[in-house]
Amino acid sequence: MPETIERKELEDLQQDLHDVQERLRRHRLVEGLVERQRMPKHELVESLVHKQHLAELRSKLDQMHAADIAYILEALPINERLAVWDLVKAERDGEILLELSEPVRESLIRTMDSDELVAAVETLDTADIAELAPDLPDEVIQDVFQSLPVAEREQLRAAMSYPEDAVGALMDFDVVSVREDVTLETVTRYLRRFEELPDHTDQLFVVDREQRLKGVLPIAKLVVTDLETPVVDAMLNEFVTLYADDKAQDAAQAFERYDLVSAAVIDQGGKLVGRVTVDAVVDFIRQKSESEALAKGGLRDTEDVFAPVWQSVKNRWAWLAINLVTAFVASRVIGAFEGSIEKLVALAALMPIVAGIGGNSGNQTITMIVRALALGQIQIEQARKLFAKEIGVALANGAVWGGILGVIAWALYGNVKLGLVMTLAMTLNLLLAAIMGVVIPTTMAKLGRDPALGSSVLITACTDSGGFFIFLGLATLFLL
Repeated sequence: MPETIERKELEDLQQDLHDVQERLRRHRLVEGLVERQRMPKHELVESLVHKQHLAELRSKLDQMHAADIAYILEALPINERLAVWDLVKAERDGEILLELSEPVRESLIRTMDSDELVAAVETLDTADIAELAPDLPDEVIQDVFQSLPVAEREQLRAAMSYPEDAVGALMDFDVVSVREDVTLETVTRYLRRFEELPDHTDQLFVVDREQRLKGVLPIAKLVVTDLETPVVDAMLNEFVTLYADDKAQDAAQAFERYDLVSAAVIDQGGKLVGRVTVDAVVDFIRQKSESEALAKGGLRDTEDVFAPVWQSVKNRWAWLAINLVTAFVASRVIGAFEGSIEKLVALAALMPIVAGIGGNSGNQTITMIVRALALGQIQIEQARKLFAKEIGVALANGAVWGGILGVIAWALYGNVKLGLVMTLAMTLNLLLAAIMGVVIPTTMAKLGRDPALGSSVLITACTDSGGFFIFLGLATLFLL
């Protein structure tokens, strides 16, 4: 009987994690009790207890999907993670490594010797090996190269030659192609020779004798069309193609726009070299979203939540240093107006509101601009129109919310001028937030950097220092 792998719903994963941790806890507890006892046949008892608990945990892991095991591993502290990893069947190591986040994958790879790594990688197809390759030692890659057939070796070399953000890095070489000069009956007989079709095979690629792509034959159309029909008459002549050197982001947009399950990848001569499937595109989108979220907070790399302290410090220190400098600048701005604050204590209570609202507005603007840049909806040359639009939004928000805060300040402190200063300061800081919300990501993009990189830190620095300066400066001019 074939083994079945239980696919867990997302809401069940926390329970799985709890079960694994509880089994590990019981194992450590009983093992500790046995070690403290001085009894005959101590080693035999210890061995039986040890095997019993680990066998239960191993049986549970055997029934779980690779992605769910990856989730468990990522959520465990390092010592527990290694204990669970040792219980996973060796033949499943490769597929689980693929599902792990990069830092956790690297931490497990460091615990494996070369023979284990080679055995794990050899269970994967060419595209998956190429995905793991950057994290593997050079000697392991060389051994894997030598073990592959010549054709797969060339495919792997080609896949590894593309940058991470290129279509070639997402490409799958497992392609089913048919000739245009045969009938659908011949195609059907050909397909029956497969034990199973590659995942996400929604269409067959029609090629000529030189492997140039001529059309696509949807599986759905193959099923319902007369088998005597020639492929050339049944195939679709309009279809989406990608080039291996295209940006992966462009492929993601094409899949979203045209609701694709798979798309052909061709070379400059029109020859079919592979395909991209929706699962690879979804993984790319998820990784890019995570990377942008981290970059916005100033984190350079994905971080293992249970990583050693020094490793996390190195990942976070750069933008914290920048934040320290900007915070010092903001404090100096406040220091320059100490006399004003002493004369009108209300300024100390109101100025964080101006800075805080400006920071939130700036983050909203940056989020919209970064998303639009990622989707290709705007070009850097359109910055002037973006400025005009965001300035309009800032003026409207300033008039409404600045006015409301001005009235509140007037009501609280009985000072009409203070309310007017509050309204004007809020409006000007929102204008500053709008301008910087456009300038920061578009400048990053123009310099070839990630538009989201450190954006949250930078916009907060601008709106804090700018907000304090604007509010306290206006208060000094008009109130004192």
